[in-house]
Amino acid sequence: MDLNRLIQMIINMVLRRFINLGINKGIDAVANRGKAPAQMTPEEQQAAQATRAAVKRARQAARITRRLR
Repeated sequence: MDLNRLIQMIINMVLRRFINLGINKGIDAVANRGKAPAQMTPEEQQAAQATRAAVKRARQAARITRRLR
């Protein structure tokens, strides 16, 4: 294996993790509407949980469709 190829694989792995971390933080921010969980009403907390559950189902569906291709 070429050294440049190995370095590129490592860089891609690190970038992928940072991008996924950023996406997860963004989804949490949207689900919480910018509020800390301690400041949310019970209705807002339930809405945030429902949003996270919807994201989880969407990711599962995407995973399944990738396997079917």
